[in-house]
Amino acid sequence: MYDKASIALIPSGYKAGSTDNLYSVLPANGNGDFNATRGSTATRVNKDGLIESVAADVPRLDYPLTNGVVGDCPHLLLEPQRENLQVYSEEFSNAAWSKSGSLVTADQIISPDGNLTADKLNDNDSGTGVVQIFDNIFSLTSSGTYTFSVFAKKGTINYVALRTENFTTPSNSTSYFDLDSGALGTIDSQHTAKITNYGNGWYRCSITFTLSTDVAGTLVIRANEADNTPNVVMNGNKNIYLWGAMMEESSFPSSYIHTPTNATVTRSADICNDAGTSAEFNDSEGVLFAEIAALANDGTFRQLTISDSSTSDRVSIDFTSTDNQIRSFSSSGGSTAANMTGTITDSKQFNKVAVKYKLNDYALYINGEQVATDTSAAAPVGLQELAFDNGGGSNDFYGKVKQVIYFNEALSDSELQTLTS
Repeated sequence: MYDKASIALIPSGYKAGSTDNLYSVLPANGNGDFNATRGSTATRVNKDGLIESVAADVPRLDYPLTNGVVGDCPHLLLEPQRENLQVYSEEFSNAAWSKSGSLVTADQIISPDGNLTADKLNDNDSGTGVVQIFDNIFSLTSSGTYTFSVFAKKGTINYVALRTENFTTPSNSTSYFDLDSGALGTIDSQHTAKITNYGNGWYRCSITFTLSTDVAGTLVIRANEADNTPNVVMNGNKNIYLWGAMMEESSFPSSYIHTPTNATVTRSADICNDAGTSAEFNDSEGVLFAEIAALANDGTFRQLTISDSSTSDRVSIDFTSTDNQIRSFSSSGGSTAANMTGTITDSKQFNKVAVKYKLNDYALYINGEQVATDTSAAAPVGLQELAFDNGGGSNDFYGKVKQVIYFNEALSDSELQTLTS
C-alpha cells in the first residue's frame, strides 16, 4: 500500500530554516516537504534519551520514553505556546527559592539534560520538621488551569511532595510521589497528578489544579521519608535531587522550558504546513492516513487537513473538543460534505486513523475498524496542500505524529482495515 502513496511523512529528516525543513519520504522531488516554524528555541528528548534544546524553526523529532528507556524511532512533536512562570528553574540554591528546614547544594549530579546541573535538597540537621523549598509569593494574573512540575531523583529518601499553599482554590494541598518505584503516592483531591520516568532514576512529577480567582500563593517542593507525611527525621543526611521546575498555564506538563534568570520564558507555538502541490492530490478520490496522539484532552479542535489552502474544500482528521473523540470533517464548495466521528480509548496514546473520500463514498477507519460512512457526500475540489491545521490556518494540530500518508486513490475496505490495524 505504501507504494500507492503520493505523500508520506515518516519523521526522520530535517534542517534548520523555515522553508521545506521537515522532509517527507515521498515524493522524491521534495514537493511533500513541510514548512515547520516556531519563533523560539524549544526542547526535545534526543536519541540518547536526554533533554536538549533545539533552535527556532527546527522541527522537533522527539524520542519516546517508555519506563525510562528511549525508543528507536522519533515522532514529530507539535505544541502550543507556553510560558514557564517559574524563574530560576534549575537554580534551587538561588534566593528566589526560600528554604525551610533545608539546605540546597548546587550542581551535585547529572541532570536529565546530561550536564552536572542537578541540585541536592538536604535537611539542615536542626531536629524534626519539614524539609522544603518554595517560591514565597507566586502571583498569578488570571484564574484558570495551571500545572506545576519538577524533575526529581531519590537520594537517601524516596519521596518528593508538591504543595499549593495560600491559594483560595486550591487551598493548602499536598500530593506525594514515590521516586523509588515511580508510582504516584497520595494525591490531594484538588490536584491531578502525573509521574513520568525519564531514565537514570529521574522522574518528572507534576500537579495540575484550577484557580477560581486571581490570587497570590506559594508553590512548595518537599522531601519526604514516606507517603502522606510532611516530616523528616533530621540528621544532616536526608536528601533528594531536583532539576527543572516549571509553572505553566496549562492542563498538562508540556516540554521543558528553562528560565535561567528572574524572568519568565515563553516557548512559541509549533506550526507545520504547506506540503504538496496540486500534482500530488486527486480531487475525485483519495485517502488521508495518520498515526497520531494528542497531548491532552483539552477541549479544543486539533486538525490535520488536505485542502485548497482554505476551509472551502478540504478533508480533515481531528481530535475534537469531546474527550477521546476523533472526527473527519469534509467540505466541498464551502458546504459540509461529510462529518464522521468515532470514539477511542485514549487520545493520548497513538491511534491509526484513515479517511477515504469519493463522491457518495466516504468512510472513517480507526485502529482497524470502520467506524463511520457517508454515502451522500460531494468530493472536494482544488486540493493542493497538506497542513497541520484546518486548511485555513486555524485549529492547529498539537500532538505527536508518527506518520502521515496521503493516497491519491481510494483504497479498498480491506486495505483500509490493514492500514489502520
